[in-house]
Amino acid sequence: MARRKISIDDRIEQQKLAVSKAKDRYEAELEQLNQLMKKRDEIRNKELLQAIEHSSRSFEEIMDFLGTDDFQD
Repeated sequence: MARRKISIDDRIEQQKLAVSKAKDRYEAELEQLNQLMKKRDEIRNKELLQAIEHSSRSFEEIMDFLGTDDFQD
């Protein structure tokens, strides 16, 4: 039984499609990762603000502890 020959151009086109699909999957996974990281940061920020609100320390004391004294609005 003879094997069907696939031209190099056909193989190139098949590979381009495979790469395109892989790129689409990569971009979708990257977007999901970015959304999860953003959500994590939002949760951490909320927890940090709650900790500051319930702290007996002043804003200045907290900023000094964090190592910066040049805070501005």
